[in-house]
Order: sequence, then C-alpha cells, then structure tokens
Amino acid sequence: MAARPPVCEFGLPAPEFDLPATDGQRYRLEDIRGEAGTLIMFICNHCPFVLAVLDRIVRDARDLQALGVGVAAICSNDAATYPDDSFDNMAVLAREKGFPFPYLHDEDQSVARAYGAVCTPDFFGYNADAQLQYRGRLDASGRHPAPEGAPRELYEAMRQIAQTGQGPRDQVPSMGCSIKWKAA
Repeated sequence: MAARPPVCEFGLPAPEFDLPATDGQRYRLEDIRGEAGTLIMFICNHCPFVLAVLDRIVRDARDLQALGVGVAAICSNDAATYPDDSFDNMAVLAREKGFPFPYLHDEDQSVARAYGAVCTPDFFGYNADAQLQYRGRLDASGRHPAPEGAPRELYEAMRQIAQTGQGPRDQVPSMGCSIKWKAA
C-alpha cells in the first residue's frame, strides 16, 4: 500500500539512535552527522518504490557526501513478515549496490517511530545543527524511475541546506510502501 509522509516540520531536531549496520559496526547519529548536514533515509530491500530509485539514491548519497553531508539508510521493516528485509539480506543488498553509507537495522522499530517515518523511501534532511529542513522526495520517480534528466529534488534541497542551513519551503512529499510495522 502506498503511503505519503507529512510535510516538513522545519527545525525539528534529529532523534538520536544507536543501531547495528551491515558493515559490522554500530552507528549513532553523531557518527553519521556531516559538517554541512545529515541525510537519514528509511529504505528497505523489497519495496518497488525503493528498488526503482536505488541507483539514484547511491549516486545522490555520494554527491552529497562530497559536499560534507553525512548519509545513512535505515531499514525498520518487520523482517519476520518480510524476510527480504532481514539483516542478512540487507548486508547482501548493501554489498551488491556498493552503498557508500551505513545501512542500519532498526529491529525494534523505535528509531522509525522517533523520526515519524511513514514509508520507504522516506527522506529526512537536516542542517549542520541537526534541525530538519527537508522531508521531500528523491525526484519524480514512483514505482518506476522518473525520466533521465528529471530534477534531482533531494540532492538540490540538501545542497541548499549545506550552503545556507535552510531547506526549500516548497517540498513534494515522498511516496512509497508503508513501513511494515510489527503486530502489537
């Protein structure tokens, strides 16, 4: 089922976390933060919306890291119900796609709840002071990639944040599969 996150709550502080990554390390928010800002992405292995743009996510992450933006991806889906999203499968995907960022596992889903993540992909762009400035989409892609040459909305927003500390006021929410929450 497709879901859309709410609009950006400018200035909201980035929630702390301490999560295991597919590279065998643990990461806290402080480990991810970049001098010019931070991008936290909620993704997963099985979602067609994520798979449609995964190469673009990797491209934009590399380009943003070159600008001093720290980047991490988090998978919060219930792996018992969606085994493609298991930690072992996350490690395979990260290796196959050459993720230039840590791919973190939020097994108890507490980090997704703290961030208010709704869907995959869901992007949270913070300035150097860890204040939310972007809660939009990657680009015009949906279940299929946008045409080549489509505006790089996430990249341009994060570039603006890196340069000015402020995100664009007009943002189009991301759209994707809903987070697969564990049964209560």
